[in-house]
Amino acid sequence: MGRFLNWQDKTFKVGDTITVGYKIREVVKGKEKERVQDFTGILIKVRGEGDNKTFTVRKISKAGIGVERIIPVASPWIAYIKPVRETTYTKARALFIRDRSGSEIRKRLYKSKK
Repeated sequence: MGRFLNWQDKTFKVGDTITVGYKIREVVKGKEKERVQDFTGILIKVRGEGDNKTFTVRKISKAGIGVERIIPVASPWIAYIKPVRETTYTKARALFIRDRSGSEIRKRLYKSKK
């Protein structure tokens, strides 16, 4: 357990903003198609060990509603995980962002280094 997410030789910390490319299968006019949908948000929690390891990403939708997605690290549906912004946050979980506005979240997660 801890605050780091390791995925294909990349390491992400709790508080980082990441983009998770998630594969989605659809049936369109009788044909099965697969596409990749991006889910960009803040990594708020890493939980478990080994094959049971999961991580939670939270974003604010265009309607202003908070959306959290719990994703298993060993999922075959993950196409990629890309970093968007690194954090200076040092705690193991960033659950406080559920009750904060965007500017308050940025102040606590992305403090300037002095």
